[in-house]
Amino acid sequence: MDLDATHDPAARCWVASANEAGSDFPIQNLPYGRFRRVASDEPWRIGVGIGDQILDLELALAQCPWDPEVAALLEPLAAGDLEPLMAASLEERRLLRVALSTALRDGSMQGPFLELCVLPQAQAQMTLPCRIGDYTDFYTSIHHAIAVGSLFRPDQPLLPNYKWVPIGYHGRSSSIRASGVDFRRPQGQFRLAADAPPVFGPSRRVDYELELGAFVAQGNALGEPIAIADAEDHLFGVCLLNDWSARDIQPWEYQPLGPFLSKNFATTISPWIVTMEALAPYRCAWTRPDGDPQPLAYLDSAANRARGAIDIALEVWLQTAAMRERGEGAVRLSESNFRDAYWTLAQLVAHHSSNGCNLGPGDLLGTGTQSGPRPGQGGSLIELSQGGRQPVTLPGGEKRSFLQDGDTVALRAYCVREGAARIGFGDCTATVLGVA
Repeated sequence: MDLDATHDPAARCWVASANEAGSDFPIQNLPYGRFRRVASDEPWRIGVGIGDQILDLELALAQCPWDPEVAALLEPLAAGDLEPLMAASLEERRLLRVALSTALRDGSMQGPFLELCVLPQAQAQMTLPCRIGDYTDFYTSIHHAIAVGSLFRPDQPLLPNYKWVPIGYHGRSSSIRASGVDFRRPQGQFRLAADAPPVFGPSRRVDYELELGAFVAQGNALGEPIAIADAEDHLFGVCLLNDWSARDIQPWEYQPLGPFLSKNFATTISPWIVTMEALAPYRCAWTRPDGDPQPLAYLDSAANRARGAIDIALEVWLQTAAMRERGEGAVRLSESNFRDAYWTLAQLVAHHSSNGCNLGPGDLLGTGTQSGPRPGQGGSLIELSQGGRQPVTLPGGEKRSFLQDGDTVALRAYCVREGAARIGFGDCTATVLGVA
């Protein structure tokens, strides 16, 4: 995670929009995504987000001279496959980042070639950045765990294992979609009263969950755990993730085996992967509160304590159907920060593989809902509305305990630190539609 010339906050790009204040994709970021032109049947290919443009790596490989080692890394990307780069060594991933950063700088010799290889993001259709083989959702925010636990278990909000083991469950990847793909309100079994038999119908308590998703880079062989000291090398990058939930279906079905239909109907991710290399300037110390147990040895390392946390500001924005009809923009519901997570990404990788479970390039690890320690920092409506008892009042007078049909939720995130450029993640957006 050493800093190099690609992190230089003074670096400028020949794509003018990348130099604008507030841009999510300055030259210091260089996230990867998979795209094609809107309303085309072109093959998907990998691009790099730069300002409000996309550097088309298929065209870049064909039109621009590259060193042989860099050209070899670009070949699968030009064909629309990010997995070979994810499976490459950390040194190779850094080599390509340096090459792209150099080529995109003001005055680069490759600039005149690459100027013909960019496409406005507004003219691109985005899809999932890679094939997601497996999906695991964790529960890394102690503030969320306590807030939700207090609603269901006031006498014991936090279960005794939480501070010792990263809690998670295996989900499914089949219904993960990229930002902009809307979804139908789920149906399932739930009870209208504690002593009533269940009914089947549309969920009345659809909720969002503000999360990050971490993509696995190099995997591990079955039976060979990844040590905490090596876990960072097995992380490729991070996206925004909204793991939508049906809060009325979940409490009826989740005991004793955990969530099922309440969670598997839709997960939305932002289409851009911000690499771990791009996040290097925003790493910070990871600590445990005084009096809390320290992690067991397999989850502990000096490097994880020194720089395991990441300073990522997170936001949730909501626009209702009525707001859209009135021409009003979205309103921010909450903000939090990933540095407040109780477990680090490296610890998730080390724990997930500690029993010999084999991870692979493109596997996705959700962090679980990210809530802050202060009031109003809940990463879900169930927290903000106190389980639906205190609806959130929106500026136009509408109230929300849970999401209604036509509600659009957008997750946003960015990193800001003195001495470093601001970078962002793009939007993670979807709208709740009525049942089919």
